[in-house]
Amino acid sequence: MKNPIAVCSWSYQKPLMTVAAEMEKIQVNHVHLALQPFLEGDARHGAAEGAYARGYVEGLIDGGYWKVSAAMLSFSYEDYTTPVTIRRTGGIVPDDKWEANQKLIVDAAKLAARFKTKYLTLHAGYLDEKNPDAVKKFVARVQFMADACQANGLELLLETGQETADDLVKFLGRVKGVGVNFDPANMLLYGMGDPVAAVAKLAPWIRHVHIKDATPSPKPGFDWGNETPWGDGKVGAKAFLAALEKIGYTGVVAVEREGGTQRAADIALAVQRLRSL
Repeated sequence: MKNPIAVCSWSYQKPLMTVAAEMEKIQVNHVHLALQPFLEGDARHGAAEGAYARGYVEGLIDGGYWKVSAAMLSFSYEDYTTPVTIRRTGGIVPDDKWEANQKLIVDAAKLAARFKTKYLTLHAGYLDEKNPDAVKKFVARVQFMADACQANGLELLLETGQETADDLVKFLGRVKGVGVNFDPANMLLYGMGDPVAAVAKLAPWIRHVHIKDATPSPKPGFDWGNETPWGDGKVGAKAFLAALEKIGYTGVVAVEREGGTQRAADIALAVQRLRSL
């Protein structure tokens, strides 16, 4: 395929120097870079690594060895045990976290700009469309994040997940300067529809894409689907890539692996399968 291939740094669950070594093995120099190692740190997206790691990464970027396709912000308090727990704790939804999150978001936008990327991605959390007050508050918070990104020369990208494509399109009409980081597997893991059909609906907003596969949730909203190596699940790898080509997407496709016990091998397999097309 012609699209640049990246890897998601947090997928390896290793320090960033190890991530760099693994990327070199598979000859990938584009990276979707998690910011948690430089901020609070968390178990899911990278433990805090301190000033040395930041200097090391900045050296890779400034030297042209790494190209950061996007930066990724997560929140250390999120609970991904079930779709129910992440609905309650995910993203910018918890009111008691919002004051601290405003500073975190501004810091993240400045850091992403230093890493020479165009995009800051995140899961904003669950939008309760049945609650007008919750919708108003959610829209205002996303707009705050988008404005913080714009002030640093970035675009905010919301990652597909807890909503259908139709609901996401509806929401994107309410905010300015916001795009989409399209993750096809998330739609299956959450039970939110067909990712291939969603590509056309979200085409005007797609800026960055994850390469991740899964089988559908057996009980949407309550149980997770099962993540698989790329090409082994129900996304429909060839159909998904064809849908991206049809809408004229020429951006980065970033391999993400958040399950399994052989992540480096699964990432390498996905890269190999992409390159064979």
